[in-house]
Amino acid sequence: MKKRILGFTVTAVAVIVVAVASYVSFKVYNANAANNKGIAAKVNGEVIYINDLKQSYADHPQIKDRVPFEEFYAKTLDVFVNSKLVYQAAQAARIEETPEYQRQLVTAKEDLARKLFLEKAVEDRVSDEAVKKLYDDYTSKFESQKEIKAKHILVESEDKAKEVINKLNKGGDFVKLAQEYSRDQVDLGYFTKDMMVPEFSEVAFNMKKGEYSKKPVKTEFGYHVILVEDVRASKPLELKEIEPQLKNMVTQQVIGEIFEDLRGKANVERYTLEGEVIPESK
Repeated sequence: MKKRILGFTVTAVAVIVVAVASYVSFKVYNANAANNKGIAAKVNGEVIYINDLKQSYADHPQIKDRVPFEEFYAKTLDVFVNSKLVYQAAQAARIEETPEYQRQLVTAKEDLARKLFLEKAVEDRVSDEAVKKLYDDYTSKFESQKEIKAKHILVESEDKAKEVINKLNKGGDFVKLAQEYSRDQVDLGYFTKDMMVPEFSEVAFNMKKGEYSKKPVKTEFGYHVILVEDVRASKPLELKEIEPQLKNMVTQQVIGEIFEDLRGKANVERYTLEGEVIPESK
């Protein structure tokens, strides 16, 4: 079993609702109110335009890449309606006149300005050339390792594992037995030795292609029966496979450079809780 395991996955619909409900903004668009063309809903007379949803759809590329707009529209229209209802209730309660609203409004404006500034600065400086340079550096330093492709059957007890092995010895089908016995996904794909817990790797990497473990393999997760499907030397990942990670690395580097540049041009004085000046670190 791999050391790093994703705890759960979420459906595209759940992603839509969470992402959009967290921040719904309404913009004013021209629409033909007479025949309702371009109108998504009316909430106590206030209009929500289809373009409001289109803008939110465009603002969430992680959703746009996964579902068509028609599905997004169907699943999120009620989110927009509910948001408008809550805002109308807040207006009726005169929330915008409270000191707390005014305080948080200042913070929200600053946060938005920071966000847009960094997005623009990053967009201007994170280039395809910078990503390709990082990829070339990765491939030039890549050291090939032995890796295997394997399946496993994970059970809770040694006796169960021995029962599985006994059926394999009699010609049982590994996949069918996995469907019957295993508590985990069967196919582990390709992995290097350091990607697995030591007890698992110690056995798997001493097996040959086509071989299954003749004794139960105990780890912190339970008892495993391992089938090695392939053995090969690892190769660098293709650029398209790791481009998002590389782009994120370049982005973090650029953000660090931006802060360093801003600090270099600024006059900053820091103070302790007692009001004493904190010396600048060298």
